Amino acid sequence: MRICVYGAGAIGGYLAAKLARSGQDVSVVARGAHLEAIRKDGLVLREKDGEVRVRLEASDDPLALQPADYVIVALKAHQVTAAVPGIRHLCGAEGAVVTAANGVPWWYTYALGGPFESLRIEAVDPGGAIWDGIGPDRAIGCVVWPAAEIAAPGIIQHIASERFDLGEPQGDRSERVVRLSKAMIAAGLKAPVRPRLRDDIWTKLWGNCCFNPVSALTGATLEQIATDPGLRALCRRMMSEAEMVGEAMGARFLLDIDKRIDAAGATGAHKTSMLQDLERGRPLEIDALVTAVIEMADMAEIPCPNLRSVHALIASKARLLGLHP
Repeated sequence: MRICVYGAGAIGGYLAAKLARSGQDVSVVARGAHLEAIRKDGLVLREKDGEVRVRLEASDDPLALQPADYVIVALKAHQVTAAVPGIRHLCGAEGAVVTAANGVPWWYTYALGGPFESLRIEAVDPGGAIWDGIGPDRAIGCVVWPAAEIAAPGIIQHIASERFDLGEPQGDRSERVVRLSKAMIAAGLKAPVRPRLRDDIWTKLWGNCCFNPVSALTGATLEQIATDPGLRALCRRMMSEAEMVGEAMGARFLLDIDKRIDAAGATGAHKTSMLQDLERGRPLEIDALVTAVIEMADMAEIPCPNLRSVHALIASKARLLGLHP
């Protein structure tokens, strides 16, 4: 099969290197110094048991690459709208689009059932440009659990976890999602096909919607948030509100809130992605992680005072720093 990874940053680069190493035909869309390094010296992946270097086709112009069976979109949510024409070209007539990103995916309400079926979520898909431009029927969901970083241009450092949960919005084990799962497993990844992927989306979003903005506001690591009584209590209240929203949107929560906080704290002195972006002067992923949750709360008429207050603070801070529109 042919696979294109659109956005070969830390997670996209990790996926591309693992899949290419296993023999898949992989291309990547990258940019800047990272792209130049990949073109010159290949893509390097460093893991605890060693280092591999793979040669693959790379471009900053998706229209210059051949269409693929799977387009793995590893961009941040706020980058996807501008990339729609390129993604549409890359998936060709029958290719699938794999949404490997944090937060609420743009296709979330597709095949959801109930009163919120097919409602567009403006926070992650302004004007419905992604939904209309790509089509939710092409989407395969992907919950990203690994931690990785770009150690230097062209070099990906894997930190922890190899798990990517996959699932169709309808919840079925389609031929295309099973085929992708097998390819990822053959590449040394954990890639189960999940019948209720929205549950997994919310399991991760549950933490992201509170840990990320709280860390960016305070500078605290996950360990510090989990052990500071005031911050832990705030996150607990935010997660309780998010749980009500998720359940209204059809998700099930099978984990206790305190266990979820403890699991995050167990990662140690780890900075959330939003805190890292803040420190590096990069745009913050507020909309996919927090704004979308509040938008869904509005749909379900759930108050969420703690989520709304923290959202107002982080959105204001980001705008003042020029890191959020």
